[in-house]
Amino acid sequence: MSFSKFSSNFGRAGVAAAALLAPAIAFAQEAAPAVAEAAAAAPAMTVDKGDTTWMLVSSALVLLMTVPGLALFYGGLVRTKNMLSVAMQVLMIAAVAMLIWVAYGYSLAFTDGGSLNSFVGGFSKMFLAGVDVTTMAESFSKGVAIPELTFVIFQMTFAAITPGLIIGAFAERIKFSAVILFTILWLTFIYFPMAHMVWFWGGPSAYDGPTGLIFGFGAIDFAGGTVVHINAGIAGLVGAIMVGKRTGFGKDMMAPHSMTLTMVGAALLWVGWFGFNAGSNLESNAYAALAMINTFVATAAAIVSWSIVETFARGKASMLGAASGAVAGLVVITPAAGFAGPMGAIIMGLVVSPICYFFVSTVKNKFGYDDTADVFGVHGIGGIIGAILTGVFVNPALGGAGIVDYSTADFAAGYAGTATQVWAQLKGVIVTVLWSGIGSAVLYKIVDVIVGLRVPVEAEREGLDLASHGEAAYHN
Repeated sequence: MSFSKFSSNFGRAGVAAAALLAPAIAFAQEAAPAVAEAAAAAPAMTVDKGDTTWMLVSSALVLLMTVPGLALFYGGLVRTKNMLSVAMQVLMIAAVAMLIWVAYGYSLAFTDGGSLNSFVGGFSKMFLAGVDVTTMAESFSKGVAIPELTFVIFQMTFAAITPGLIIGAFAERIKFSAVILFTILWLTFIYFPMAHMVWFWGGPSAYDGPTGLIFGFGAIDFAGGTVVHINAGIAGLVGAIMVGKRTGFGKDMMAPHSMTLTMVGAALLWVGWFGFNAGSNLESNAYAALAMINTFVATAAAIVSWSIVETFARGKASMLGAASGAVAGLVVITPAAGFAGPMGAIIMGLVVSPICYFFVSTVKNKFGYDDTADVFGVHGIGGIIGAILTGVFVNPALGGAGIVDYSTADFAAGYAGTATQVWAQLKGVIVTVLWSGIGSAVLYKIVDVIVGLRVPVEAEREGLDLASHGEAAYHN
């Protein structure tokens, strides 16, 4: 992740073995000087059981965000006749993503891609080749590690939820087959390269060795502001435009059918997000605690902020607004979770809600796109704000943790100043918007040509629960 070193070359196990045998070899006067020197320089890695436990729990928490959290959140926002279709899409996307991840996604995201390494990894770990119970992923603290399988699992849950976020933008009118085909293509050509560009680091320091493009900019993203939220938000906006508006949009009543389900879903998202953010530290230490308290207070501030804005704008604070504020707060703090201080996190939460509210209440109406669950207005815009403000509130002078200098393990030493960091963040945002926007548009068109994007009007009027799946969410 962004300040935890992930080693893609696990040949260090051999160096560790050499370190253990060095005394005997030296006694026999048979050691090669170069081998002895290398062994002395690289401490043996030991699996930390506490870190491993935390990462396994965090992985389960991120799954909780997806099913049932996201499924219920989106399900409550659509009409009764489409409740199960949304839940089915989220569930099936997660299942498909998990299978693709272990087949080739992990390899494309977290291995050296050679001449294409700035953009994507290679195929050296397809089908988890070379990954077993003995291989390890090194944490930030030198010599401390978690099993590589644990890292694979944790990152797999990120791949499972991200395309699920997109479908809220064009819910209630897209073919199930189109959702699945788009998911496969989008993960392959958009998500895996983005994860590589932001999080892959295969070198001995932040400025030496092969890195992904955005990591090389010096941009920081603790838990997925770019990879997950901007990426999904932009893809959602493009999808809402290319799939088109719902039949009867602007004329028929399309209010959420169950704010109770949406509230339960939002609550599960908040609980699961602790695994999402604090788990991204890869270690159970003070920085995981920092990410956790930031996830608490930024979300709380965003809920309060959204409700205040809504009270002034509409005269009443709504449950839908509070739930939207919660998600906006979770999104905005994601890239800064382990970098900002708690006071900075509160400011980020207070700032994000008015801006997101403006996009979902004014900008969407102005341009007329039908983003059913406000994926762009909350995830896309909230992710952009969070990515930029991360460059501000990481500043130690503002209570931030600073940026790690990977060669010295000193956090503040890596911080180059607010202007420099904000510019690096902006470059990361621009690349993400372009990569996701252009790439997603091409993929939607391909899917439309192959299977078609939209269901027939008759099926849309009947509801996708019955038309696509032959079942209903509720029976009177």
